[in-house]
Amino acid sequence: MSKQGWELHRITGEPYEIGRQLGELARPAFDAYMRQSTAWRALQAWRGHAFVQHLRDVACAHHPAQLAELDGMAAGLGWPAADVFLWNCRGELLHDTPDGCTTFAAVRTGDTLIAHNEDGDPFLLGKGLLVDVRPPGKPGFISFYYPGSLPGHTFATNRAGLVQAINNLRIRHPVTGVPRMILSRAVLDTSTLDEAVRLLHDTPRASGFHHTLGTAGERRVISVEATAMRCSVESIGRVSGHANHMIHPGCDGEAQIVTDSSRDRQARIAALLEARGAQPDGSVLVDMLHDKAPAGLPIYREDPDDPDDENTLATALFQIRDDGVALQVHAQRAVVFETFVARTAA
Repeated sequence: MSKQGWELHRITGEPYEIGRQLGELARPAFDAYMRQSTAWRALQAWRGHAFVQHLRDVACAHHPAQLAELDGMAAGLGWPAADVFLWNCRGELLHDTPDGCTTFAAVRTGDTLIAHNEDGDPFLLGKGLLVDVRPPGKPGFISFYYPGSLPGHTFATNRAGLVQAINNLRIRHPVTGVPRMILSRAVLDTSTLDEAVRLLHDTPRASGFHHTLGTAGERRVISVEATAMRCSVESIGRVSGHANHMIHPGCDGEAQIVTDSSRDRQARIAALLEARGAQPDGSVLVDMLHDKAPAGLPIYREDPDDPDDENTLATALFQIRDDGVALQVHAQRAVVFETFVARTAA
């Protein structure tokens, strides 16, 4: 089921062709999106910089298929490949990027749940896309897609039953490594939870994301803070929530930016979890993601003057079962898309 504007777009072919189709899909909105983007204006100072070339070299060495997708995306958008790569490295080059998000996860007797607010540039309200990407020899996945950015750094599930939800981390000191958006896309090509965690741990990382990971057939949800300096992996016992800064033990040794919004949302997460109990159902998690705090900055973000320049673009609820993953997407508090992704790959 989908409402108009939230249709699922099927993308197939070899990596470059997948990227070209993604670029063509985004092309109608992309130029206007970039013209109004303060992040893009700031990034242009990095054109031709040696550090950007080092990031591309490492990405090519570790994940050439994802780099081919990016180059194909540039062709589909009608933009230079170097600029599209630069845009997909914004988390490495701009330490306070306008990408937010809040994620809840719950482990229950019969299933696991991951619920996620996708917070981004208010310009994209009503312009988010859902894509069904089917690379050859890989599980394939369904993902929220920002125009001109590799799928995977938002919320997604693949046909091996793996679910991933991403939260921005504002790392102050990036290093030469694989850009985080390429790495999060590569996770969607893995087939098991352990394989995904191994990939995040073993790959040299340029900056950082928080990954919430679960998989069909297992009663496990994993919280991973995969950053330039460390890869912290925690199993979620019953229920947890994460905003946009590192919170795992040991994170104090790595410099990060903690915005007022992220701090307030993390505090509100703790208050809501204490009030709602240890076994929330999906509707409770969605309600918490739609929460407007009585004080401080809220989890659900709709203020045009949000201090991080972010609004909630979509809310996703994943019910992870033995036979696959049920996905429900909300926008402006209404259900706009529902599907079930059967576990067909191992």
